[in-house]
Amino acid sequence: MNDFAVFILSHGRSDNVFTYNTLKKQGYTGKIYFILDNEDNSINKYITKYGEENIIIFDKLLISKTFDECDNFDNRKTIVYARNACFEIAKKLNIKYFIQLDDDYTSFRYRYVAGKYITKGYVKCLDKYFKILLSFYKSISAKSIAIAQGGDFIGGESCGMISNYDHNSRKCMNSFICSTDRAYKFTGRINEDVNTYVYLGGLGFLFITIPHIALEQKTTQKNVGGMSEIYNSSGTYIKSFYTVIINPSCAKIKLMGFTEHRLHHSIKWDNAVPCIIDEKYRKC
Repeated sequence: MNDFAVFILSHGRSDNVFTYNTLKKQGYTGKIYFILDNEDNSINKYITKYGEENIIIFDKLLISKTFDECDNFDNRKTIVYARNACFEIAKKLNIKYFIQLDDDYTSFRYRYVAGKYITKGYVKCLDKYFKILLSFYKSISAKSIAIAQGGDFIGGESCGMISNYDHNSRKCMNSFICSTDRAYKFTGRINEDVNTYVYLGGLGFLFITIPHIALEQKTTQKNVGGMSEIYNSSGTYIKSFYTVIINPSCAKIKLMGFTEHRLHHSIKWDNAVPCIIDEKYRKC
């Protein structure tokens, strides 16, 4: 694990980086770096609290010129700039593998063990789990793999994450294990994770989510700092529509939820990514 590190992507939350404490509490002892942009007014607070050697600062405006933001707005208060900066940062740190984490994780919990869905059990050995996850990543050709999120398991045993387990989820959100040898660009100012796995997935690149554990995090729009301001000002309709712009042949907007409905993206996977054709259709 000498060439692996955790990158915590943060902005304006020097006093509320829940992820750092969660990692320590649940058994991670490896390298941690905070990825901050030069437009963050609280950089000195991060340095004071976590040490200057653990703080990496990138030029946000410079990074903005390296990828398609998919709009003509002048608002850079989103995470996509940090996501795209990570690959060059890793190279400069002489780190080949890294995992991008948001700053608001409160726990990592077991969710799918020995082929069964479970609701109890906190991970106590993240060192071991990250090592297993990295070993799996090295053995396949995926651009990135992600840890599941708590919302992936709505519905319990009948949720899509479990029922589609044999096919592996083609989405990849929130947490990203990456390699400098498999670098790629996140696309779009908002909804960058969905935009990216849909766009690059359509080109034949593999992104998947692993269901065995799930990360839990603070409720979006209720945690001060980060991207809450963007979500509060534009809502989920504009956020989700970025993916429609990226790939209208497979993405649309629809209502999501059981009791409280909200607009959200929906992906038709048969139209989104290349499928493996059954051998019986071979012509020669």
